[in-house]
Amino acid sequence: MLLTIDCGNTNTVFSIWDGTRFLATWRTATMHQRTADQYFVWLSTLMEVQKLKVEITDMIISSTVPRVVFNLRVLADRYFNCRPLVVGKPECNLPVDVRVDTGTQVGPDRLVNTVAGHALYGGDLIIVDFGTATTFDVVAADGAYIGGVIAPGVNLSLEALHLAAAALPHVDISKPQSVIGTNTVACMQSGVFWGYVGLVREICARIKAERDRPMKVISTGGLAPLFQQSEALFDAFEDDLTMHGLTVIHAYNTES
Repeated sequence: MLLTIDCGNTNTVFSIWDGTRFLATWRTATMHQRTADQYFVWLSTLMEVQKLKVEITDMIISSTVPRVVFNLRVLADRYFNCRPLVVGKPECNLPVDVRVDTGTQVGPDRLVNTVAGHALYGGDLIIVDFGTATTFDVVAADGAYIGGVIAPGVNLSLEALHLAAAALPHVDISKPQSVIGTNTVACMQSGVFWGYVGLVREICARIKAERDRPMKVISTGGLAPLFQQSEALFDAFEDDLTMHGLTVIHAYNTES
C-alpha cells in the first residue's frame, strides 16, 4: 500500500492508496516538532479505529515546510521499512516539464497539482488552490508547468484584518446574503468573499487573454467548495487533487 503525504503550511494530509482508490484520509496540524514516533502512534490509532488492516510498503511526500520532511523520512524508515519519494528532490522524477526562470524553485504542491490536473483533464488548465495562499498554476497543452500567480489566502486576509484593526473581529468566511453589509461582520464577509470572487475572475481572465486560447479552470483546496457555488468561476472542483497527483508521480517513478 502507498502512503501519500501532503504537508502544507497549515495542515498535513495523509492518505492510503491501494492502487485504485483511497482507503482513508486523515488531516493533522502541521508541526515541525512532531516526531516520527508521534506520527506513527497517531496513524496507527486512526487505522485501528477504522479497522483498517493494511501494510504500508511505499511512501511519497510533498511538503512546503522543509523542516517536517526529516521526521517523515524517519517514519518511513523506522516503521515502514521504506525510502520515501520526496517531490522536488533530484531522485523524484516528474512526468511533466517545468518551464520557469532558471534558478526558480516551484512549490512541490504546485507541481503535484499540475501533474494531477494534466492526468485528469489534459492540458491548457488554470488550477486555483485555496490554501494558506491562493495560487493559480498554469498548465500548458503538453502538461508542462509554465508559471502562475500567488495571492494571499482567504483566511490569511481575514486574520490580517483582525490583527491590524483593533475594532474588527475575527470572522469566518461565508457567502453573504447581500453585497452591502449592515453590520461589521457582514461587511467583512462581503469584502473578502466578493473580493476573492473578483480576484479569481480577473486573474483567470487575464491568464486566458495572455495565453490566447480556451482554458479550463479547476479549483481545489479547503475553501474551494464555498467559491464553487458562486458565479460559475470554475469548470470543475477536485477535493483530492494533490493526493491524486502524488499517486501519479509515484507510479511514474516506479514504472520508469
